[in-house]
Amino acid sequence: MITVIEQAVEARLVATAPKVETVPVTLRYDRSDPFALRMSFPAPATLEGIEVSWTFARDLLTAGLDRAAGHGDVRVRPYGGGRTVVEFHAPEGVAIVLMDTAELRRFLDRSCTVVPPGMEHLYLDMDHSLAELMRGSC
Repeated sequence: MITVIEQAVEARLVATAPKVETVPVTLRYDRSDPFALRMSFPAPATLEGIEVSWTFARDLLTAGLDRAAGHGDVRVRPYGGGRTVVEFHAPEGVAIVLMDTAELRRFLDRSCTVVPPGMEHLYLDMDHSLAELMRGSC
């Protein structure tokens, strides 16, 4: 049984107009963290020159494909022309990427075969999570 889904997608990193750079992005969904997904950017696409990953709710990406979603560090909204905007807000600034909506839907559909929406709670390992919390408290 598949427990991890990874998919490479192309993203257009929007900098100052008119420069728009295309970068490869890796989307990852892991059943052991059923509410979240990870979006990783390669080192050449980041200010720090190291790979950067953002982890956020799968539901946020799902909602953002059809309407503006998110109020925190990650915001997602439809852009038109079959594209989706994902904004990442950090102390260093804001990164805005345009991604193909069909590729994002394909990734989300694949993630739903691993953990169906609404069933995430069945895949949580509460004993492990509690042990991790307790380990950090001493």
